Amino acid sequence: MTIETLNLQEPVGGVPNNPLPVVIYRNVIPAETTDPADWLEQHFAANDWPAQWRYIIYDFTHFHSNCHELLGVYAGQSRVQLGGETGPIVELTKGDVVLVPAGVGHKALESSKDFMVVGAYPQGMSADLCRDNPAKLASLQRHIGQVPMPSTDPITGGHGGITTLWHNPEQA
Repeated sequence: MTIETLNLQEPVGGVPNNPLPVVIYRNVIPAETTDPADWLEQHFAANDWPAQWRYIIYDFTHFHSNCHELLGVYAGQSRVQLGGETGPIVELTKGDVVLVPAGVGHKALESSKDFMVVGAYPQGMSADLCRDNPAKLASLQRHIGQVPMPSTDPITGGHGGITTLWHNPEQA
């Protein structure tokens, strides 16, 4: 497994984004896994990020103002744009997991027909759905600033990942 980060701090239109980096975990699912979706759900839950759905990533820019979102790819591949309409595009494939901080825009640009993800949120949370709307930017930024910091990393548990990147960035 490797970890990549993207810093998307500045708003783009009505997409607030977040000072916390997007974290991309590559090749998380062990090669011998027979049911990748189930493996992701169990692994996320063991680290206090229970899965709440299996589906695609929407093909329109959206974000969540009330919680961070975890997207685990269990089939296919997709090109996903992060941070709004001018944001970077990342290639995601089976075994990749993306931790999208509250406020960071995301949408699938193009996906294979079999592309599917497991979606999860920190324990006790569920996501709202917000769209790019410049008139609501200031109020959404205040709301996003109140989203609690997760206590565990969804992949590594109590060490590494966001426990360093988000909680102690000077140690990253």
